[in-house]
Amino acid sequence: MVWAGGSSSTSKAALVSRSARPGYDLDYYSAALPIDAAFVDWSGNCGNLAAAVAPFAFYRGMLEVPRDGIARIRIWQVNTARLIVAHVPFRGGQVQEHGDFILDGVAFPAAEIRLDFESGPDGPDLFPTGSPTSVIEWSGGVPFEATLIDAGSPTILVHADALGLTGVETAAEVNANPELLAKAEQMRAHAAVRLGLAATPEEVTARYRQSPKLAYVNRARDYVTASGTHVDEASIDLVARTFSMGKLHHAMTGTGTVAIAAAAAVPNTIVSTITGVRSMVRIGHASGSVPVGAESENEGGWRIRRTSFSRSARILMDGVVFIPVQAPGLGGQSTSHETDIA
Repeated sequence: MVWAGGSSSTSKAALVSRSARPGYDLDYYSAALPIDAAFVDWSGNCGNLAAAVAPFAFYRGMLEVPRDGIARIRIWQVNTARLIVAHVPFRGGQVQEHGDFILDGVAFPAAEIRLDFESGPDGPDLFPTGSPTSVIEWSGGVPFEATLIDAGSPTILVHADALGLTGVETAAEVNANPELLAKAEQMRAHAAVRLGLAATPEEVTARYRQSPKLAYVNRARDYVTASGTHVDEASIDLVARTFSMGKLHHAMTGTGTVAIAAAAAVPNTIVSTITGVRSMVRIGHASGSVPVGAESENEGGWRIRRTSFSRSARILMDGVVFIPVQAPGLGGQSTSHETDIA
């Protein structure tokens, strides 16, 4: 188990095991743990936490450890039925954690782990509604246009105007506005019903916190991050913000970057109408910027072959969690199951 916590957007766990699937090295389950409700949400994938999956497996002896170089690990993301290929650097038989890779929103430089989200020919439709843009009717206001896209994880992309925003807001500004958060959740819930993920908006809010995520985008412009760093309009292709578990994310989710890059690579989406169709997009987010690449093809319909971005991962703690389980044959008594975490 790989664990993160402390806020609604980071209270998550990754369950990792060797894969029995031919051609795959690991299976990865993504679990989101709402901090205000007693259930586990298995509805989506955490792209950021995916960077820790392969290093964790090496630390736990699940994989053969190389001496030096880059280990290429094929991960089956169980929640979304997708392949993620992690490129993990090694030095002296150890996962390399230290390096000069800088990711805006992360406090320290580290070694780079590249993640490739691969899409096979039998994967889900890129646009579940059949169109790169859809009009969403909802009870809270006028209909709005959205790109409903299934790339990395189901995602709802809207123009910042739909929320009455500009795209350069900080997380603190948005999260201090409960009316705005409620509006964003209503829009997300109604669009999720259109995606076919639930029967009613109420069911989405109650059961599907992790997925789909809602992100809003706008044209590139100068702005200042929450830490006071100036981002120049010329250094990015668009600005974007994403909601995670009911709050605005402090930077940008991994699956959000995948969805935005995929939408930029296809004509007539909310994103490509801003950026033009492109295979690489530089996203300006609340903590800085991030480049993401996407390879698209159109053979009887648009498909994303691969989306790539980089993250980092390092050990923060190591220990044991005892999880209560019902033990058969003990008359309903509980026992505990030992689970490694790192």
